[in-house]
Amino acid sequence: MAYTNSSLVAYKRLSPNHSGQRTHAIDRVSPHCVVGQCTAEGLGDWFAKSSTQASSNYGIDKNGRVGLYVEEKNRSWCTSSNANDQRAVTIECASDTAEPYWMNDKVYATLIKLCADICRRNGKKKLLWFSDKNKTLNYTPKADEMVITVHRWFANKSCPGNWLYARLDDLASQVTKQLGGTTANTTTAAPAKPQASAASNAKVPFLVKVSITDLNIRKGAGTNYARTGRFTGVGVFTIVEVKSGQGSAAGWGRLKSGAGWISLDYTKRI
Repeated sequence: MAYTNSSLVAYKRLSPNHSGQRTHAIDRVSPHCVVGQCTAEGLGDWFAKSSTQASSNYGIDKNGRVGLYVEEKNRSWCTSSNANDQRAVTIECASDTAEPYWMNDKVYATLIKLCADICRRNGKKKLLWFSDKNKTLNYTPKADEMVITVHRWFANKSCPGNWLYARLDDLASQVTKQLGGTTANTTTAAPAKPQASAASNAKVPFLVKVSITDLNIRKGAGTNYARTGRFTGVGVFTIVEVKSGQGSAAGWGRLKSGAGWISLDYTKRI
């Protein structure tokens, strides 16, 4: 299959910082936070410097415009992992400069469109998010699947930031919906192992601190349950029941308020 670039590109400035043609077919997407509310041109200027020693295939600026910096056929220098960059299309997204590295609506909407376009041109019908490093890196995608990976799995970084990280399930669902695939991000993976069963035995009630603004509340213990459409916000919450479930290594906690269940991966017990 011949490599192509996205027709969504509004600005192009190719970076010298890449390793030439990929050694692996594209089956991953890695979204990043720029750590700055940049323009496509500004990011292009940065990647154009050989001294930067970094690049990405695409960038999305603060106005939602797409920049092309390394053609899809080539491996960018983006996730601190040769193995990941050889198979991932990397996307830098304009963001705030501090945690949770917030991104505006234009950036997020364009990210959904760009990921759908990348999947479509590469023959994929599903974008998957497992929320688990080992599961993801040991998973072999089917011919019609693309998998999300993140920079924090390969380096001591927050990237893509907690704001976007908390939305990767939504990103995968929205992209898969656009592609006409089945919106079930982990149904292709093996059933959850009893590792979270220890969480099921946790003594309740207990308090947890949530440090991200938009942690999804779900109707049940797992990403296979629908979102309630509400978020916790930043604060301290009481957990009255814990269960293992799809999409969370630490298990799921039921809120005392009765609002629903939250992933304990994004909380700190206090």
